[in-house]
Amino acid sequence: MTAPLPLLVLGKGRDLHTERGVECPGELPAASDPGLVERARAAKMALGDQVFVLGHHYQRDEVIEFADTTGDSFKLAREAAARPDAPYIVFCGVHFMAESADILTSDQQTVILPDLAAGCSMADMAAIAQVEDAWLDLQDAGVADVTVPVTYMNSSAAIKAFTGRHGGTICTSSNAKTALSWAFGERGDGQVAGGTGKVLFLPDQHLGRNTYVRDLGGRLDECVVFDPHRPMGGLTREQLRDARMILWRGHCSVHGRFSVEAVEAARREIPDVLVIVHPECRHEVVELADEVGSTEKIIKTIAAAPAGTSWVVGTELNLVRRLAQQFPEQRIAFLEKNVCYCSTMNRIDLPHLVWALESLVEGRVVNPIHVDPVVAGHARTALDQMLALPGETHKD
Repeated sequence: MTAPLPLLVLGKGRDLHTERGVECPGELPAASDPGLVERARAAKMALGDQVFVLGHHYQRDEVIEFADTTGDSFKLAREAAARPDAPYIVFCGVHFMAESADILTSDQQTVILPDLAAGCSMADMAAIAQVEDAWLDLQDAGVADVTVPVTYMNSSAAIKAFTGRHGGTICTSSNAKTALSWAFGERGDGQVAGGTGKVLFLPDQHLGRNTYVRDLGGRLDECVVFDPHRPMGGLTREQLRDARMILWRGHCSVHGRFSVEAVEAARREIPDVLVIVHPECRHEVVELADEVGSTEKIIKTIAAAPAGTSWVVGTELNLVRRLAQQFPEQRIAFLEKNVCYCSTMNRIDLPHLVWALESLVEGRVVNPIHVDPVVAGHARTALDQMLALPGETHKD
């Protein structure tokens, strides 16, 4: 068996060639006290059908053990909405996911996030005031009337609401191609090559670029990056008028770390290796991969692969390690030698989960997530538009 690529764990080492260009902050917390496992079991048993626990794929194993269902963000939000008899939804994920669950569930249900510090750096890269200002810039450039906002699920409720107000749609990494095709038809002639419509894609530039170029056959030179920290996004009116894809300057702090050098090293060091990456990775990395797809697609692809297959996987490390444990007949390694867990996702640990569950047993609701009703209404409009798109809409 081939040895896995060497890893640099959180806070130990630097790689200035990654998108963030700095070492990951802090250490991954140590495994929780085994006594907490019994407390979690006891609290969950005492609550019974009153609580439904959702576990995102990127959570640690100690949390996934207590999830009633696992998946990606929108799938989990819909799972919660499909269980209206459960008054409490404990979402082991990050803040924007819990917001989506609150939007989709009934007023009689309460969504709980075990640690309110579990945010998402990508979602935080698009503040609502910045996006509203950007739309004014598009109006000033005379292109807003032919532009449809398409917002990735990994965004705040406020950005989803902006999208709903301006006639756009939400997308996941599974249905981004369908969402973009729909958007180009809404404001233009439905064509990519030589068409007239435009898309403002929020907040992940890489998913937008990869989908437009790889899946729809668009050109890289038809994509521009809007930097909210610069006047007019750092673009001229002519650049905005000529562009088909106006990409927000945002990225995933985990997937942005995967590099061309890591792919090349894997191919040198692991015979007959297959490279599979998430479309949140940079375009040059995606171009070198054998397979590209959402978290769900990565899981299904590896599960269906023949025994003895060698894979390097470009997505969050907790999931990659879980895949290696689930499919020992395959050789599965993490793509990048410089490891960065999703540090905000990992804030949901067993101590926080136990605290949330035991508080419910005692009759206290901690860390409820409540989206403003007006914001929720507009965000629901954008989510409903996604649900109306043809094909898969429940995976991201």
